[in-house]
Amino acid sequence: MTNFNRFEAFELDVLKEVGNIGAGNAATALSTLLNKPVDMSVPSVRLMPFEEIAERVGGSEQVVVAVFLRVEGDVPSNMFFIIQEEYAQQLMKQLIPLQHVDDGIYSEMELSVLCEIGNILAGSYLSSLADFTKLAMMPSVPIVAHDMAGAILSYGIMHYGQMGDSALLIETKFIEDCNTIEGQFFLIPDPDSFQKIFQALGVGSP
Repeated sequence: MTNFNRFEAFELDVLKEVGNIGAGNAATALSTLLNKPVDMSVPSVRLMPFEEIAERVGGSEQVVVAVFLRVEGDVPSNMFFIIQEEYAQQLMKQLIPLQHVDDGIYSEMELSVLCEIGNILAGSYLSSLADFTKLAMMPSVPIVAHDMAGAILSYGIMHYGQMGDSALLIETKFIEDCNTIEGQFFLIPDPDSFQKIFQALGVGSP
């Protein structure tokens, strides 16, 4: 935990600014896709140990919808966009003209819609981070899953043994009309990638 305690507010402010720019780009893309106004905000950014991610989204047995992408390039990383089931259903009801049956079962089309939203979010954030750092970051084709948080995170560990032990959490809020829906976005750089990111940002390393 020492490394996290050394992290300064200024450094988090830099990452929050990157997140805000990414959220703005994502809101524009979503508004175009859905043909309706959508605002997004980034209320908080923080670093956390990888093992705390499941607790952050409600516990390892909490059923969530998650979009996973592998990032290749100068700073290989893993990305998860995780949204709790109740918010995922609200998001579709508000943004997509589909009649969702509240039985915990998603149709292929509904999962495809959630996957595309996660893909837009991840792509917008990566684009902003790449602009700030001048580092190459190429996302893979996204994968969407509806399962317990612990199972989804284990999938990433099993497929990418080099996954780092620190995660950058960006909490995001979708705002459409008077409704607010929360989602959590995790960037988990491979070992050594975090140092490259912070060196490129000119703010040292955690």
